[in-house]
Amino acid sequence: MVFLPTSMHLLITLTLAIALVVALVRLAANRRAVHGLQQALFRRRPFLHDEISSGSSTVGWAGLATAANDLIAEVGRLQQLRTGQLAQLEATLGSLQEAVLIVDEGNRILLANRALHAIFPRATNILGRRLELVLQSVSFLNYVEAVRAAEAAPRHEIEFVEDGRSTWLEATGTVIPTLDGQAGAWTLFVLHDVSRQKKLEAVRKEFVANVSHELRTPLSVIKGYVETLVDDPEGIPAVDRERFLKTIQRHTERLNSLLEDLLVLSRLESLDPGLRLEPTRLDELLGGIIDDYRARPAAVGRTLVFTADAGVGELVIDPLKISQVVENLLDNALKYTPVGAHIALSIGLDRGAGIPGASVFPEKSDAGVGASGGADGGAGVGTAPAEVVVCVRDDGAGIPAVDLPHLFERFYRVDKGRSREKGGTGLGLSIVKHIVQLHGGRVWVESVVGQGTAFYFSLPLQPLVGR
Repeated sequence: MVFLPTSMHLLITLTLAIALVVALVRLAANRRAVHGLQQALFRRRPFLHDEISSGSSTVGWAGLATAANDLIAEVGRLQQLRTGQLAQLEATLGSLQEAVLIVDEGNRILLANRALHAIFPRATNILGRRLELVLQSVSFLNYVEAVRAAEAAPRHEIEFVEDGRSTWLEATGTVIPTLDGQAGAWTLFVLHDVSRQKKLEAVRKEFVANVSHELRTPLSVIKGYVETLVDDPEGIPAVDRERFLKTIQRHTERLNSLLEDLLVLSRLESLDPGLRLEPTRLDELLGGIIDDYRARPAAVGRTLVFTADAGVGELVIDPLKISQVVENLLDNALKYTPVGAHIALSIGLDRGAGIPGASVFPEKSDAGVGASGGADGGAGVGTAPAEVVVCVRDDGAGIPAVDLPHLFERFYRVDKGRSREKGGTGLGLSIVKHIVQLHGGRVWVESVVGQGTAFYFSLPLQPLVGR
């Protein structure tokens, strides 16, 4: 057995210790280099060579650092290219009236212009968010996938419902490649708000249906009686023949009234409604109307009262059309109030102090339930600056609250059978609303069942510019 000298043992131990220390130093240097490289890649900043320890440079860290720096520079270039592309698109599409939306291959929103925010006001801070979290519409998401698969129609109408409000958009989509050609393709959508067109189309269909219904009844009656008279003119007793002819006359007059009201509405809604403004003493105009109505047979047994605020001077209005408004309201009051009723026509200045005519019948002067038919969507009396308010109030049966919001709609009747019996077309209050709005005013109604009804309309003290 050979024994090494003690000095040899010490030499070997010292050599191993030095080798271990060198290995640990290199390992620590490599760990620091790996950590530094990781942070450089994460922060996308160049990895400095002097960050590499001398111990790690011997195992190729300098080459790896150079490759990493090249990769970081390329990523930065592509990111700038992507940002520049989006900025260019946003500058080009941001001012369009149509809503523009761009999403990436993962449905993350890259661009949304101002028009989109106007359509969806709650969609704020949406860049980078997933599309399905912003526009929660299964139909639209299906359309997105159809566009990517090149299976979508050129134009597709989609309904978005939010808080019970429907918004119809006509969507057009296309796939656009990114400028770098490496990332996934983007998808661009142009969204055109067609909610107004949808609403108008629904109104048109409803209008056509209502007109057809209103024309069908009198035409059917006229046709039936005429056929009876033609088939056996000699065999019909004179009394029945006279009754048939009177019925035909009554329904013919109803048809004529309906067509005249339709023509009036058509003119009022045209580009030139035929408004002829001139300075007019409103108290004198309405005073003459009430005097004329007191002499009518329909007013027998009813009390007609007229009051006017002395402060109301001349107004620039169309006297013929305002006369039509007042006459329509007085006709309704006479038709739907019993003998012994009171009907009050009043004019007053409204500066927020109250409603003229509210105390004409003190025992029935509660405000009651109201509904607005004004262009402003229901502003109450007293919210506008100085204006003239005209009120036609009666103490008749009143109108149920459920009917008040619909009174100014075309062809709407509270009691359809009773209205037809009295010769109403269902268009009078619509004409009232249009004429008043053409003057820049508002219309509204207040009523309590059993306590009467009050119809109001306002006229601005200053005429509308350009009328």
